Amino acid sequence: MQKTIQKRTLKTRARLIAASEEVIQRCGYEALRVEEVVQAAGVAKGTFFAHFRDKDALMEILMAAKLNTCLDQAEAGRPPKTVSEIIAALEPVHSFMTSERYVFDLLIRYSGATAISEIGPIAYCFERYFRVVMMWLDDAQVRTDVSTDLLAEGVQAFAIQAMSLKFCALHSAQTFTGRLEVYLDAWLTPAT
Repeated sequence: MQKTIQKRTLKTRARLIAASEEVIQRCGYEALRVEEVVQAAGVAKGTFFAHFRDKDALMEILMAAKLNTCLDQAEAGRPPKTVSEIIAALEPVHSFMTSERYVFDLLIRYSGATAISEIGPIAYCFERYFRVVMMWLDDAQVRTDVSTDLLAEGVQAFAIQAMSLKFCALHSAQTFTGRLEVYLDAWLTPAT
């Protein structure tokens, strides 16, 4: 009996996630409404809340999956050696993170945790981003007077700063990529 219930529960959860992905394809992340998801999945609203605390809990799962796909894509390529190549390799990740203000806001909100029990899939994606960049920097043409882990933290911090300014009306004159390139050239380029 327990296996039947668990199998049905997993199928229902998968149906809700698939329905959510369909709604996002049509409307975007921010526009997704729980009502649309349950209607598309053919379940009651209470069923949604039996699986997800709220819309953001669902979004955390969906966005982490998308972010992991983007990181897979970044890792699949040849390891970048220069600032321009690093920016190009991270483009799928950054493009998703800046695809909607809502996406960026939620990613930042869930990027860290206050206690081990609260670490979620987005926080693990941010850690993975850091690890991927750190691995690349081991063999890249970057400064050597700073450890690669600190350099990688800087890359991530500058990327987040550039993303923040992308959504700021006061700083919209420069593109995300242009701003990130200025930051990373200053941060990663060896002194001459």
